[in-house]
Amino acid sequence: MTEIVGESLARRLVEWGVDTIFGLPGDGINGLMEGFRRHREKLRFILVHHEEAAAFMATGYAKATGRLGVCAATSGPGAIHLLNGLYDAKLDHVPVLALTGMQETSVLGTHYQQEVHLDRLYQDLAAYNLMVTNPQQMPGVVDLAVRNALTKRTVSHLTFPNDIQVAPASEDPYRHIGPGTPPASLTTCSLPPLRPGEDDLARAAEVLRRGRKIAMLVGVGARHAREEVLAVADRLASPIVKSLPGKFVVPDDHPLTTGGLGLLGTAPSEELMEECDTLFMVGTSFPYGKYLPPEGQAQVVQIDTDPTLLGIRRPTQAPVAADARLALRALLPLLDPAEDRSFLEKYQRKMDAWREDMKALQDPGRDPVAPQYLMGCVDEAASDDAILTCDSGTIATWAARHWTIRGGREFYLSGNLATMAPGLPYAIGMQHAFPGRQVIAFVGDGGFAMLMADFLTAVRHDLPIKVVINNNNSYGQILWEQIILGYPEYAVRHRQPEADFSAWARACGAYGAKIKDPKDLPGAIREALAHDGPALVDCDVNPDEPPMPGKVTYEQAKHFTEAFLRGQPHKAGVLATVARDKISELLS
Repeated sequence: MTEIVGESLARRLVEWGVDTIFGLPGDGINGLMEGFRRHREKLRFILVHHEEAAAFMATGYAKATGRLGVCAATSGPGAIHLLNGLYDAKLDHVPVLALTGMQETSVLGTHYQQEVHLDRLYQDLAAYNLMVTNPQQMPGVVDLAVRNALTKRTVSHLTFPNDIQVAPASEDPYRHIGPGTPPASLTTCSLPPLRPGEDDLARAAEVLRRGRKIAMLVGVGARHAREEVLAVADRLASPIVKSLPGKFVVPDDHPLTTGGLGLLGTAPSEELMEECDTLFMVGTSFPYGKYLPPEGQAQVVQIDTDPTLLGIRRPTQAPVAADARLALRALLPLLDPAEDRSFLEKYQRKMDAWREDMKALQDPGRDPVAPQYLMGCVDEAASDDAILTCDSGTIATWAARHWTIRGGREFYLSGNLATMAPGLPYAIGMQHAFPGRQVIAFVGDGGFAMLMADFLTAVRHDLPIKVVINNNNSYGQILWEQIILGYPEYAVRHRQPEADFSAWARACGAYGAKIKDPKDLPGAIREALAHDGPALVDCDVNPDEPPMPGKVTYEQAKHFTEAFLRGQPHKAGVLATVARDKISELLS
């Protein structure tokens, strides 16, 4: 059978080691689908229910594996649906290849049905972005797209007009005028870890040796350097603060860490940033500048593989463009053991108290269910190598504070885009990558409702993902953001009663449980995790539970009060919840 362009694409992806494509067919990619069909023994096509979910699945797959994620969608509307998930990949620096269709070349520019010029639409998104217009470009342009995605850790995009997809791959339709030749290459890509320069290391060591109160801020760029991070932090007597995407860099119960930073972080992390005289950033360009030491307070050392991110948040005295593991290994012998460990010990005591406060909020006696208790039940029952995916919203707060990284546990969310609804498709993509591991999606009712159809994708592909829904029947994060601005909440709560998403799970043929009584929660979580297939627990939680910042500032308290004076609804429930939280913390 003559090899068509769609088959040339599929064959080349297999040669690059791609084994999975997430997508939704359409007449705009029928030639690509035929190519995938011809290579179906080595290239799985995961049929989804929404293209946005397909892009999230590819992104989640890439985040968890470090390998190329691939998604496909038809021309026009299908390709537009991919954009949200692909921007998540771009902003969180993970390699994803998007494949889309285009109307045949003879009708382009004639206002044909679904004619959307995707190469223009994807111009801001994709580092490599091409409409294939000649079979002779294959498979060289596939190699270029894959290499760009892998080396730059971002999105590449190839769009194929219908007639090109089904053209013979060997077809040479035009006379060659210029001296150039069609692209030709091999499926190879050089990705050596970036080694630090000796002068950069010496400068970093000098700044760190001068420091007396050093704060280490680590991000997901240090995910492969846990032992090195711990060794350097111990040598410097530096508390380790973690960005939220970097939560799983070091265990949460390790005595060197004070947990997260920012609105979802801990009070000790925020306080030590206010006191430190040296900030050592590793594998992060933490965007929330107001939580970093004020300019002029601290000397800054920063390690990152992307030189353009060095010094982007604060003037940096010692920038080091390098792989985190290699840089920390080389730096360790240049550092003297800290003689004064009082700064670290001070914040270890504060962190012990914070952990007790958080544990006290996991109160099984509260009705309605406290969201902290829901996350605590998941944390207690999950395996030590479980993967937790999370949506954006108040649930990110509960996961940040009550999901404990220990053993081989991991944690993923939309870090920089902070979009709603990736938790479920992330879990599907990661379960494909790691069929033997426990994968749990911790999602809100708002995010789940957006892409809930793809729970059926998990069922139809026999993926034993576990979904836990924190159902407050509202857009909780937006609710509290309105209040913190000093305005009463508006248009953020759905009409009662809460939806029963467990009915949808059972209708799909999966395990489904609806929980309203806190006494029923631990058993339901254990049953779901033990279930042999996909499972969902939908838990109604207290909608008036505020995701309080680690430290409440005067301005925040002032705006909170202003919102109540201006007519905040549900004020009795909110105040009662805040009071119970404070009493629980005091009793701890």
